[in-house]
Amino acid sequence: MLAGVNGEAGLLGMEETEAIVPAIDACRADGLDVRGPFPADTLFVRAARGEFDAVVACYHDQGLIPIKLLAFGRAVNVTIGLPIVRTSVDHGTAYDIAGRGVADHGSLVEAIALAARLAGGTGRRR
Repeated sequence: MLAGVNGEAGLLGMEETEAIVPAIDACRADGLDVRGPFPADTLFVRAARGEFDAVVACYHDQGLIPIKLLAFGRAVNVTIGLPIVRTSVDHGTAYDIAGRGVADHGSLVEAIALAARLAGGTGRRR
């Protein structure tokens, strides 16, 4: 599912009508079950309840803020559209706690496992 950017029928910008809706239409034409754009303020609640398999956020904070609230330490950031597999943790570098033995490595494990699965490996956790 795709989160909208502007809403308000173009009052705040034309990205939805000029770029997002045509992209959704192209995906549908290819047989993909893609819907949207939806208002981001309710989309992530619906996704957390299991209504969607994935959500595409149009910009960084639109996606990462709700993901961090819903699954901090277990979520994975994935960049699509690159010629390589790119996953990353759901948090920053945490220089303030580096070397103290208190960091949670859960998101790193999830990011590596997902990258392995996307690259064709199993990425199974032990």
